[in-house]
Amino acid sequence: MKKKTTRNPWAWIPTLYFAEGIPYIAVMTISVIMYKRLGISNADIALYTSWLYLPWVIKPFWSPFVDILKTKRWWILVMQLFIGAGLAGVAFLIPVPFFFRATLAVFWLVAFSSATHDIAADGFYMLALDSHNQALYVGIRSTFYRIASIMGQGVLIIVAGFLESHTGLPPVILEVDAGPGKGAPVVMEAPPALPGDMTGEESFFIAFPSKIELGTRTIPGDSAAGIRKFALEQNRLNGFVKPQQEAGRQAEEKQESWWSGHISGPLGAWIRRNFGEPGTPTAATAASGNTTLAHIRLSKPPAPGESHVLVMHLDKGDKSISLAGDDRFEFTTENWDKPAWIVLQADPKLDKNTAAVFRGTSGNIPMAWSITFFIMAGLFIAFFLYHRFALPYPVSDKPSAEVTAKNIAREFVTAFSTFFRKKQVAAGIFFMLTYRFAEAQLLKLVTPFLLDTRDVGGLGLTTGEVGLVYGTVGILSLTVGGIIGGIVAAKGGLRKWLWPMALSMILTAATFLYLAYAMPDNLLIINLCVGLEQFGYGFGFTAYMLYLIYYAEGEFKTSHYAICTAFMALGMMVPGMFAGWLQEQLGYQHFFLWVMICSIIPLIATSLQKIDPEFGKKKLKN
Repeated sequence: MKKKTTRNPWAWIPTLYFAEGIPYIAVMTISVIMYKRLGISNADIALYTSWLYLPWVIKPFWSPFVDILKTKRWWILVMQLFIGAGLAGVAFLIPVPFFFRATLAVFWLVAFSSATHDIAADGFYMLALDSHNQALYVGIRSTFYRIASIMGQGVLIIVAGFLESHTGLPPVILEVDAGPGKGAPVVMEAPPALPGDMTGEESFFIAFPSKIELGTRTIPGDSAAGIRKFALEQNRLNGFVKPQQEAGRQAEEKQESWWSGHISGPLGAWIRRNFGEPGTPTAATAASGNTTLAHIRLSKPPAPGESHVLVMHLDKGDKSISLAGDDRFEFTTENWDKPAWIVLQADPKLDKNTAAVFRGTSGNIPMAWSITFFIMAGLFIAFFLYHRFALPYPVSDKPSAEVTAKNIAREFVTAFSTFFRKKQVAAGIFFMLTYRFAEAQLLKLVTPFLLDTRDVGGLGLTTGEVGLVYGTVGILSLTVGGIIGGIVAAKGGLRKWLWPMALSMILTAATFLYLAYAMPDNLLIINLCVGLEQFGYGFGFTAYMLYLIYYAEGEFKTSHYAICTAFMALGMMVPGMFAGWLQEQLGYQHFFLWVMICSIIPLIATSLQKIDPEFGKKKLKN
C-alpha cells in the first residue's frame, strides 16, 4: 500500500499537540498534586519536582540526534509509547513503600521522552506543511496545547478526586457562610468529648461545627498568624502533622545575603528615591482576612494496623474562602479520638455575602492516583495507535544517509555551528531574546496587581474574581487571538503581519497602564481590559512562533527550532526574574510605565528583521 505523503492537517495537528501538552502537565502539575495528596512535604515536593523541568531546558543538546537518526514520524510514535509506558510505570509504583523515589525516577524518564516528543513533533510540523499552512495552523496547535493543559489540570484532577471520595469512608462536609455582618468568636480550646451514640457499626467523620459563619472584616495579621499557630501546634500535639511536613511548611529565617546588602538593597533604594511613586509601600499591609477554626474527629478507631487519611479541599463556592492551615490528616488507633483542627480564612478584600463548601475525602488515595495514571497511559497508547495511521509520510522526513559514529559527531557539531552561521544571526537572536521582553515582565505581575489591595496600588479583586477575569476571560481571549493571528498570517504572510502583531503586543499591554492609573472598580471594565491585553498577546505571539519556524528553515530545522525555543525560554526567564523586585521599588503605576518603555526594545528588534515576503503566503498553482 502506497504511503500518503500528505494528509488533511485537521486529522493530526489537534491530536499531536494535545499529546504534546498532556505529559508536560502530568510531570509539572499533576505530580505535585499527587505527592501532596500522598503526604509528601512541601519542601521535598518543591525541591525534587523542580528538577523535572530540566529535560525541557536542555533539549537542544540532543535535538541533533532527532534530526540525524530515523524519521521525525518514528520519533513521535516511539516517544508516545515510551510516555505511555512511563505513565503506566508511575501507576504501578504509587502503592509501593518507596513510591516517592521510584516515581520521581520514572517522571524524569517521562519528562525526557516528552521533551524529545516535542522536538520531533515541532520538526514534523515544519516538514509536513508548507509555510502557508504552518502560518494557518499555528494558532490551532497552540489552542489544542492549551486544551491539554486544561484537561490535565481540570478533568484528570477531578477524576482523581472522584475516585478518592468514592473509595473510603463517607465524605465530611464543612459549609461556610461568609458576609459583613456574620461571624462568631474563635474558640481556641479543646472540643467536648464525642457523644456516646456516635460509635456505630460504620466509621465516619464528624465536623464541629459543620456550618460556620465567617465575618468578612479584616483582622490584624498577627491575630491570624496566632490562630494558624494554635491549629498547627494542636495538630502536631495530636499526631496529625509529620515532622517533615512541618519543616517543609515553616520558612527558615535567613541572614541578609551579600547580594541584598551590597547590590539589590542599595540599588533598590536609589530606584525608589529617584523613580518610585510618592509613598510607594515596600511591604504588604499588616491587615489579614478574618480567620476561624473548626475541627474534625473520627467516630470509632480504625482496625489495628490501619489508618484513615482525610484530605480537605474546596468542593464548590467562592475561592475567596480558603484553607489556611493543614489539609491532610491521618487518623490512627492512637489519635482517632483527638480533633484535627481546620483553619478557614476569608480574602481580606471580600466585602459581600458569599459561601463555600469544603469536602473531606478519605478514600484509597494511592489507588485513586494509580487509576488516574493508568487512564493517561491508555490515552497515550490510543495516541500511538491513531498517529500510526493518521500521520502522513512527508518526503523530506528522512534520516541521515549514512549513520556512523563519525558522521553523528560531525553532524552534531554541524547542527549547532550552522545555527550561529545563519544570515543575520545577531539580529535573529536579539529578536528571539527581546520580542517578549516587555510581556515577560508584565505577565509576572498581572495576577498580583489584580489581587493586591488598592492602598498598595492594586485593584483589590478577590481570588474568585481573578479566576473569572484572568482564568476565564483572559484565556478565552488569548486563544481567540492566537487563532485569528494564524488565519491572517496565512493570508498575508509573516512579513506583512510582523509589524502589526509586534505592535499589538505593545499597545494592548497599555491596558494595564490605564488600569493602574484609572483604578476602575467596575468588573466589566477590568474584564474588557484584560481580555484586550490577552487577545493582543495571543495575536502578537503568532508572529513570534512563525519567526522561530522561519529562522529554523534549512537542513537541520528540527535542531535549529529547538535552539530557538531555548532562546525563547531564556528571553522569558531573565526579565521575569527581576520583575517582581522592580515593581516593589517602583510601584504599580511606574512599573507599568516602565513596561511600556521596555516595549521600544522589541520594536527595535522587529525593525532589524529581513523576512522573505512569500513566507507564510499560500502559493498559487500554475
